[in-house]
Amino acid sequence: MDLNKLTLFGMVKNRLNWLGQRQEVLAQNIANSDTPKYRPSDLRPYNFKELVRNEAAQLNLEATGQNHIQGIRRRIRDFSAEVERKPFETAPNGNSVVLEEQMGKINETQISHDLTTQLYKKHLNMIRMAIGNR
Repeated sequence: MDLNKLTLFGMVKNRLNWLGQRQEVLAQNIANSDTPKYRPSDLRPYNFKELVRNEAAQLNLEATGQNHIQGIRRRIRDFSAEVERKPFETAPNGNSVVLEEQMGKINETQISHDLTTQLYKKHLNMIRMAIGNR
């Protein structure tokens, strides 16, 4: 049984990918906290409603007759990053990374990651229980 074909597990995997990419972006911000004129960036917020819409748009239409139009498969792009336009504070060298803010975002990402992995484990245990493999 391929769990990635189940919508719920695909969404959990997508959320974990977003969290991993966000962790990389935040780590890069902290690594460049002393770089002159560096502006921190972050990923666009994870929007569940948009994800569901994109998942529905990925469905392929099946052409069963020669007069049917073929469906178009759309690819979800990786999560895009956005640069902070109005920084909270800026150092004299032009760097606008606030370490406390970045650490708060890293903590938030870690908590979300823990929650998502716990949900994944719970759903996996429910499937095991349903098929009698506890």
